[in-house]
Amino acid sequence: MFGEDCSYTDDSILAIATADWLLHGGEVAEYYFRYADKYNYPMGGYGSGFLKWVNDAKSGGGLSPYNSCGNGSAMRVVPVGWISSTIPFLTEKRILRAAKNSAECTHNHPEGIKGAQATALCIYLARKKMPVNKIRKQIAKDFAYDLSLSVEEIRPRYSWQGIDGAGNGGTCQGSVPQAIICALEASDFEDAIRNAISIGGDSDTIGCITGGIAEALFGIPKDIRQKGMSYLPKELKDVVDEFEMRFGGK
Repeated sequence: MFGEDCSYTDDSILAIATADWLLHGGEVAEYYFRYADKYNYPMGGYGSGFLKWVNDAKSGGGLSPYNSCGNGSAMRVVPVGWISSTIPFLTEKRILRAAKNSAECTHNHPEGIKGAQATALCIYLARKKMPVNKIRKQIAKDFAYDLSLSVEEIRPRYSWQGIDGAGNGGTCQGSVPQAIICALEASDFEDAIRNAISIGGDSDTIGCITGGIAEALFGIPKDIRQKGMSYLPKELKDVVDEFEMRFGGK
């Protein structure tokens, strides 16, 4: 994360697009299209399905969802976990609804929606100071995710092909449970990111999901935040700053 060749990725761009949508409203699909069109060659690169969606829209094909269950819906949903309702007991419902909206404009497969909702709900529960064992139990129950393995157990068995090569690490069902575990087992923010990268697979996306949850659990150390923000162009920094002013700490 601190190497000379580091940069922001597609995950950063689309997560910030989600923050922009939450701040200013409108159709979330328009935000994803506009951001991807403007920042069209990021480190990591957009997924092939999403890139086709963008190119089809540029050719006049509209912004129709394409039944994806890819983990892009989960990595870009992180800001949703920070929104609140004026009626506290409605906040969880609002978050789940917003997560669904953010996912289904492209990732309208049930697993794509579920991955976004599970990630956003983890963040909200962490913000409420729910103990991690209870977060694990609720997410496992509500989303039928297997969260029983430890990071130590995942590490030798996991890859881009999922656990034991029997899945797909680029899907929500093949990466979101592992990303959640990496956050819930951590001792601080840096430890969570190290967990996420150590298991392999789709590292930037797993790191984004894990990091979003870990921020809600631990906060982000000032030096790591400053370095991460230094990679962003000013217009992306401005969205982050505006979002934090409105939602941060609530």
